[in-house]
Amino acid sequence: MTGTIATAGTTAGGGPVQAITLAEGGLTLRLLTLGATVQDLRLAGVAWPLVIGAEDPAAYAGPLLYAGAIVGPVANRIAGAGARIAGRRCRFEANEGATLLHSGASGLHARIWQIETAGPDRATLICHLPEGDGGFPGNRTIRATFALSDPGALTLTLTATSDAATLMNLAHHGYWNLDGTADTQGHRLSVRADSYLEVDASLIPDGPPRPVDGTHFDLRAGRRLADAPPLDHSFCLAPARRPVTQAATLTGASGVRLRIETTEPGLQVYDGRHLALPPGLGLGGRGYGPFAGIALEPQVWPDAPNRPDFPPALLRPGETYRQVTRFRLDRVQTP
Repeated sequence: MTGTIATAGTTAGGGPVQAITLAEGGLTLRLLTLGATVQDLRLAGVAWPLVIGAEDPAAYAGPLLYAGAIVGPVANRIAGAGARIAGRRCRFEANEGATLLHSGASGLHARIWQIETAGPDRATLICHLPEGDGGFPGNRTIRATFALSDPGALTLTLTATSDAATLMNLAHHGYWNLDGTADTQGHRLSVRADSYLEVDASLIPDGPPRPVDGTHFDLRAGRRLADAPPLDHSFCLAPARRPVTQAATLTGASGVRLRIETTEPGLQVYDGRHLALPPGLGLGGRGYGPFAGIALEPQVWPDAPNRPDFPPALLRPGETYRQVTRFRLDRVQTP
């Protein structure tokens, strides 16, 4: 059997976009071939979408840039839009001042991925990046497999290979709103991290990890987002990639709960303060304003290519990059 595949519309440039609908374990997932984007995700018994997204794929080139997409080949920021790779100095497209963010305009979020396989409860999308694209070495093949299982689990497996030494740090850039409300300020977030990365004015880490003890960034016991500091920071889960491990829990005031397990050493948390989408363009005709969704992105720490003390983002020929992240959704009692 195959998943349901339909025409979803076109990109801002007029390219055709397909949508794949999967269902299993109380979840229904709608994927776009544009950016391997999670456009919509529903939990049985909950009347609203649990992610923010757009009905029209063209909106993902503007107000909802990166929303729900796989970002890369290098997620997050590279200072000075440059790095040394296997002794070779490489320059990239600066798209946030002097910084490279999410690999620039031609990153994975802007690509039309191909459907490799699609079943009723899982699908694999594939994207090929040629040598030199975006300034990155290597002919690279990237796959994203989305699999639904009972109870309420979405497992995302990302793999990549390259024929030359290159950088690879993929991330799912979903924005979550578990209550279907205008903002996420009533959500409670806990992150299993003893340290975090403080950033400079360009949002580049300005030193080694700092303990969360005694700071507003101590989310280990959980904190209402309304009481959290401004967030666009990486939380340091581990010094290296590891087996799938519990990383974070987000709970809405409605009792809908998201638990994230991942192999990745870091979790980027962005509070969505700059979100802005006019009414009528979001899912179900919604509009989105500041804090309408929170991004929780398992990945390697930002600017790793320029920080030998950080977990590496290097992919060599003959190796396979592999990330596994599991999103578990259910509904629990709230006070």
